[in-house]
Amino acid sequence: MRIISYNVNGIRSAFTKDFLGWLNVAGPDVICIQESKAGNDQIDIDSFEKLGYHSYWHSAVKKGYSGVGIASKIEPKHVEYGCGIESYDNEGRVIRADFEGLSVISVYVPSASNIDRLGFKMQFCQDFLDYIQQLRKTIPNLVICGDFNICHQAIDIHNPVGLANVSGFLPMEREWMTSFITDNKLTDSFRYFNDQPDQYSWWSYRAGSRARNKGWRLDYNFVSEPLRDKMTRAVILPEVKHSDHCPVLVELDL
Repeated sequence: MRIISYNVNGIRSAFTKDFLGWLNVAGPDVICIQESKAGNDQIDIDSFEKLGYHSYWHSAVKKGYSGVGIASKIEPKHVEYGCGIESYDNEGRVIRADFEGLSVISVYVPSASNIDRLGFKMQFCQDFLDYIQQLRKTIPNLVICGDFNICHQAIDIHNPVGLANVSGFLPMEREWMTSFITDNKLTDSFRYFNDQPDQYSWWSYRAGSRARNKGWRLDYNFVSEPLRDKMTRAVILPEVKHSDHCPVLVELDL
């Protein structure tokens, strides 16, 4: 099973940049979308169907904001919209698709542009950790995909010293991610296969950051312990350019 996570920074905008042409060639079995920035009625579901995908979308109440989705060639047994906490579900932060043998989650962790949103972000992170802990009791085989808006280690950001006090690389955020991984017995699939620096999934639009590879690794595919030995490959796809993020892929031999 080939699973891709991709923050598209607006699904309608991505469509104008031949997103569908790329998706057809890439051909993942499952693609998890973050930051769709569109209501369900604004997403061209028919185009996904023509490529053989069942697609499911959890949009924010606020227009043009946040939103997550999952498109799959395999029809899920069940789709769960949200995590049951109204303040997060109103922002379209979490969606889960249950398949035979595993469940796939698409999550978009809030960013924190000011101190108020940092509090909201950290509360979301703690509640999401708890949500996964509870979920593992009934669904142990999980692949958790998404834009976490956090660089976990110094290797995951281009300037760890200069950006040490910037949200996305704050000590409290990094410590939470360590807890999220260890408490839930998860594997960061990319780092399982690749220990090299300068591997990023997001670049600012400013100052030619992408061309100079001044990036951050914010996007992850976490795999739960029972599936760890099923992983065969995990890569970042920086050549794909529909967004300020790029897709990240994990393959499992099921």
